[in-house]
Amino acid sequence: MTTTTELIVCTTCRPPGAPREGLAAGEELLDAVRWAQADGPASAMASVRVRGVACLGGCSRACTVALQAPGKASYLFGDLAPDAETARQVLQCAALHAATADGQLPRQARPERLRGGLLARLPAPLAASEA
Repeated sequence: MTTTTELIVCTTCRPPGAPREGLAAGEELLDAVRWAQADGPASAMASVRVRGVACLGGCSRACTVALQAPGKASYLFGDLAPDAETARQVLQCAALHAATADGQLPRQARPERLRGGLLARLPAPLAASEA
């Protein structure tokens, strides 16, 4: 069952030592993701909603993105390059997340650039009846 996965890109990410002036690497990655989404297959991209936020807290591991959907495990990835290939692979991973029942993304199932850099995998929230 495919659900909508939210792909969140940190817009303030800057690799360690990067200057504070100019466009942040996170904004560059968000732009690249939006371009890749516009060029991607409509069927896969329909299950992915993209948004930027000002800080995911992975500052020492920039650039960072998160994947989340109701009832599914959430992921936070870092150490990503702000380029077109990373954007394509991030969207591919988000589409995989949307297609799973529980959000689990085994390392080998993820695109190459998301096999490393995993900062956190959070279990799905408990349903109200389980809490």
